[in-house]
Amino acid sequence: MSEKTPKDIQAMSYEQARDELVAVVGKLEQGGITLEESLGLWERGEALATRCEEWLVGARARLEAAKKAREES
Repeated sequence: MSEKTPKDIQAMSYEQARDELVAVVGKLEQGGITLEESLGLWERGEALATRCEEWLVGARARLEAAKKAREES
């Protein structure tokens, strides 16, 4: 996990991070917020997207390891 990722995001499951990312994108698309709020949401969205990617990379590695173990047995 990245040192720049907030601790609350580091503790999220894939589904939690994905759901919050969807909400952040929705807020950004709606508009009507200040530039400062938009930047904060953008930064949080980037951290959430990074967390989702970490989960997906980990899942891919586990699947590859299981596949390799099955092929070897």
